[in-house]
Amino acid sequence: MMSSEDDQRSQALAKPAFSEAQACALVESEFGFQVSEIQPLPSYDDQNFRVRVSRTGDAAGGPTEYVLKISNTESSKTPDLIEVQSHVAMFLHEAGFPTASVCRPKGGGVTSLVSVGPGEAMGPWIRVSLAPGPGEAVGPWIRVSLGPGSGTLPSFRPDSGSRTKSHVVRLLTFLPGRPVAEVPVGPRLLYEIRRLAATLDKTLEEFHHPKLRCLRRENFIWNLKNVPLLEKYLDALGQDRNRELVEQVIRLFKDEVTAKLSHFRECVNHGDLNDHNILVEPSESASGDAVFRVSGILDFEDMSYGCYVFEVAIAIMYMMIESRDPLGVGGHVLAGFESVIPLTPAERDALFLLVCGRFCQSLVMAAHSCRLHPRNAEYLMITAKTGWKHLQQMFAVGREAVEEIWFSTAKSYESGVSL
Repeated sequence: MMSSEDDQRSQALAKPAFSEAQACALVESEFGFQVSEIQPLPSYDDQNFRVRVSRTGDAAGGPTEYVLKISNTESSKTPDLIEVQSHVAMFLHEAGFPTASVCRPKGGGVTSLVSVGPGEAMGPWIRVSLAPGPGEAVGPWIRVSLGPGSGTLPSFRPDSGSRTKSHVVRLLTFLPGRPVAEVPVGPRLLYEIRRLAATLDKTLEEFHHPKLRCLRRENFIWNLKNVPLLEKYLDALGQDRNRELVEQVIRLFKDEVTAKLSHFRECVNHGDLNDHNILVEPSESASGDAVFRVSGILDFEDMSYGCYVFEVAIAIMYMMIESRDPLGVGGHVLAGFESVIPLTPAERDALFLLVCGRFCQSLVMAAHSCRLHPRNAEYLMITAKTGWKHLQQMFAVGREAVEEIWFSTAKSYESGVSL
């Protein structure tokens, strides 16, 4: 069972725990940059740092701010998947989307596989995999000392049976802007963001990569078709009304969504276009009013093959979190998406339960992760602050009434009323 003591221990150790000094050493040894400033960033189960580098000589005109992404040990077991996700971000960047560009390691490729080992007299060490040669699964290794005083990493305690842990590492350009969660979100921004999301999904129809099959993540817990897999994590909720509500959603999902999945159009989903993964900057409209434009799309780690309607449902759920009118946002989101990709009747019919299913995924997995990483509870429980209330409200108001709000609002855009 996922809740066993051994499993909790192994998953708790999966999240990286690099110090700032160790992260600096990694940037300097693998990417060749001298770090002048470094700042930890919040994250779910990976580790991120914002770094500023000093550039001199021929490189003086390049970017100076980056995000160092250190994947957890579980994700790092599938480096091909992370490679594809990185190439997707690069493809979208070249297509004009505000995604980060990838800084290539000195050894080539788009990622590095890093192993960390325990401290010795010279300090703890890192092994960095260089670009693989023909026919090689991984490249040759170089060993980099972090120097005395850097401290040992909690992630290599030997109780998991190994004294080293491996992490995939990337360096991405830093994107400007504030998360949507931190700005007032009106109908126009909801519409424009989801129009962008639909355009992104449409653009990915043209993406090709020899390892694209990696995105067929059949048992990936965050794929919206896998809501029934939440049953194995329900112990994290205890025995209360919230658990009963989740169990109800799962039963309805199995009966009314799972059986109809073949009727939904398939595509590659970003999978996590939430209010913290979309950045915006202030702009000015033709009328002189202050508006926002999207300046960044973050976090492709939940990318997988899904369906167009999944992207809409995920968007509605997360835009509800911070809204003063949570039930009202869905129509604006739907209108924006359907301005590019109109949903079919079958897809529209499933939308209510898909939104409820995403609420359940976020709330249940947050509770589960808090048991494993209690120190990260503040970040993990962002959705839970209002999520349970919104999910309960959806059921209290009723499916038919909620759908009427969404669909009538979306229809009003046909005459430009809501804009």
